[in-house]
Amino acid sequence: MGTGRRTTVSIAVVAALVAGSVVTASAGAEPGGVVAAGQVDCPEARARVERLEGRLTPNTCAFLRRQITFGEMPTGTPPAPGGDGHPRVAAYLDIFDPDASLWEAGSAAQRGPAVIGASIANSLRLVPSLSYEGTDVVADGSTVVFGQRNEVTLKGRTVVYPQIARNVLGDDGRTIQARRYYDRAVLFQDTLPDTAPPALFAGVADSGTRAPAAAPAAPRFRAGEVPARLAAWNAGDTGALLGRLPGARLAGPGLAAPLATEAGQRAYLERLFSAADLRLRAGQVAVGATTTYVEWHGTATVHDGTATRTGVPFGIVERFGPGGEWELYFDTLPLVADQDEIRELFRRLAS
Repeated sequence: MGTGRRTTVSIAVVAALVAGSVVTASAGAEPGGVVAAGQVDCPEARARVERLEGRLTPNTCAFLRRQITFGEMPTGTPPAPGGDGHPRVAAYLDIFDPDASLWEAGSAAQRGPAVIGASIANSLRLVPSLSYEGTDVVADGSTVVFGQRNEVTLKGRTVVYPQIARNVLGDDGRTIQARRYYDRAVLFQDTLPDTAPPALFAGVADSGTRAPAAAPAAPRFRAGEVPARLAAWNAGDTGALLGRLPGARLAGPGLAAPLATEAGQRAYLERLFSAADLRLRAGQVAVGATTTYVEWHGTATVHDGTATRTGVPFGIVERFGPGGEWELYFDTLPLVADQDEIRELFRRLAS
């Protein structure tokens, strides 16, 4: 995705630039700036992300404060295996409810503090430089969706990549269920150029008539659209997916810049559907003043050369933005490499 917005905050994920124009909305406020009854303004969080929208509750604000604490904390000495007693691991675990689950790109859900703590400890040993910048954050009741930009140093190279972190909050604003959407393939493209798998969307580019420079924003996503749009993703129906968003600019994994033509966008979606048959379910929808996130989560059947792999964990988040942006977040790595190949890539990355 293209370059863009900056400010520090987020959720830790490794093994883990949102393009588009910036419109700043007052946190916890309705259009016009009036904070609705039962909401809070949470200025300390608003000051640390580029756009914060939606219905903010005291629980949401507590969650955001914990995120900021973790995002601004240096790793220092990397944690030992398991992470017991490391201050940054402890700050991360403070985000989660003791019964929480965490789904990372391309893997089964992790459950409980011992497993989640060991996972972040492994990540911080691989990339102690891990830092985060919040882009678009939408809070919708107990659902909070973070658009963020992550930065790590791997083999002397700086790697910057976007991520969506979707959280459902419980008591005290702690996460009871989290899912993280990001493309792990970008971690290898420059750091292991001789062994990285081929890029899924290599060669996809705009052609034909371009959309106007100032594309109109799509109508606000409505709950009644969920069944038809879910069916379109699962059927690989590019026409239905594109039909809702005439003139939108499509940003997604593997693209250096958003696609501005229908032909380019169609080629992108067709490349995805040629690689995988999706079996997704509806996840969360988070609606802000100008931005809407829609989550689809399930599995994929992957057609990888002559092999077919079934039951591959997979999900997509769509972002509909205020300036005609249409952004997709998903992991291309399991679509181009099997688990043995992925483990070997991470072994090489850590060596």
